[in-house]
Amino acid sequence: MALFVHLTPEKNVRGIVRSGIKKGANGVFCLPILPSYVISHQWLRELRRGGQRTFVAVDFRIPDDELVTVGHYGKPAQEMTAVRAVAVVREQEDPQGYEVVVPRAIGRGELHRVRRVNQVSGWRYAPGQHGRRPCACPVCLPKGAFKAADIRARYGDPPPPTKPELMARLAAATTPDEICEVLWSLGSGRRGGAADLAYLVEHPAPDVRADLAVALAAYRDRRAVELLRQLVVDADPEVREAATDSLLARTSTLR
Repeated sequence: MALFVHLTPEKNVRGIVRSGIKKGANGVFCLPILPSYVISHQWLRELRRGGQRTFVAVDFRIPDDELVTVGHYGKPAQEMTAVRAVAVVREQEDPQGYEVVVPRAIGRGELHRVRRVNQVSGWRYAPGQHGRRPCACPVCLPKGAFKAADIRARYGDPPPPTKPELMARLAAATTPDEICEVLWSLGSGRRGGAADLAYLVEHPAPDVRADLAVALAAYRDRRAVELLRQLVVDADPEVREAATDSLLARTSTLR
């Protein structure tokens, strides 16, 4: 009989002891019990990033000839017998990231024991990431993950500039490209005070007037609509098109 370990939040222990391990969307994730404690429990720290603070190990046995899937989480898994899956993981030069999936629930009679485990075993984010800068994007670091706020504060992208900061940059801009760059930032969030941009309606560069039209779609005050109506009759067709699109988007939100 092949011996595996399944890691689960401590709150699930009572239900598991009563009726076994329920099948998830793909089955029951596990790893074989190996001489290396770290490898057998390598997923623990990564699982804790989901918000659960305390995990336990549930050891269970299944027949050696039962079919399971095994492979690295980033690659296609292979189907094979349970005893062969144990050997595959054991024979890897670097088994970090490997996982075994039993495609069914584990019955109460197949449970071997429930035990406490070291809560800092294994890797986080990806195997071999210790010492590397973690990724703070929402995909790699979902909201509510373990120490998410601290990691975002240390490694995340800097906060977007405030409107006063952007207006100061706009006042200091000397070229159309610099002005357009600020306008794109101003158009990235809901704004007020469109009158501050009124002087750009007469800017000699069509690119500036077109980007102004795009940015004004994000402004919530009536003055933005008035400026867009001026740009709708602009001599440049690209400016007129941008102003028309922004005006339609802007006025639809006021109804």
